Amino acid sequence: MHPNVPYGCLPLAMFAMLVILLPIFLADVMLTALARLGLSPTASVFAALGIFMGSLVNIPVRRIARDAPMAFAPYAFFGLQRVFPGRIREQAYTVISVNVGGCIVPCIIAVYELLRLAASGPQVLALGLLAIGINVAVCYRIAYPIQNVGIAMPALVPALVAAASAILLHPGMAPPIAFCAGVLGPLIGADLLNLKEIEKISTGAASIGGAGTFDGIVISGLLATLLA
Repeated sequence: MHPNVPYGCLPLAMFAMLVILLPIFLADVMLTALARLGLSPTASVFAALGIFMGSLVNIPVRRIARDAPMAFAPYAFFGLQRVFPGRIREQAYTVISVNVGGCIVPCIIAVYELLRLAASGPQVLALGLLAIGINVAVCYRIAYPIQNVGIAMPALVPALVAAASAILLHPGMAPPIAFCAGVLGPLIGADLLNLKEIEKISTGAASIGGAGTFDGIVISGLLATLLA
């Protein structure tokens, strides 16, 4: 008898169960958040699929020339850098791209929610824009560049600021206001307003919204919606 050694296949079975249940749990959380935004069940499913599948797609939009070549993983644009970790090349420019699932899809949902706020009255829209402005300022303040990575910031702060602003400004429309502030705050404050910092970072690629994985934009928007 060896009491310190796991028995049988129980640990492996538990790990396999965790691998199976975790995506289901994440999908359920995402659908719950999307439902709070007034989306129909069908629209919520399509939006969740767009975020999941689109997170693997990066669309290049700009090149920044460099004085010296830098290492670059070409499969990072497709979210496959972990599948092909050895495929590294050198290039004399930085590629800036936009992630479909981490940026474009959440922005489309945010525009839809802003239209809903506008339909509720100009005062409601103004409060929504104020919440967005507050989160933009906070995200710009706390964002910072990291060599070989890009622009980073504390993960939970934008969502907490967005949720708190929405609840304080308009409790009745808190979920859509929180989502808009949670998405557009990091996008504008952390990513767009810090594009100039990319020129100072030694990285071959920078993705607005992520590089094949969930970025702060999606996490902030969905978490803020659940908290509001």
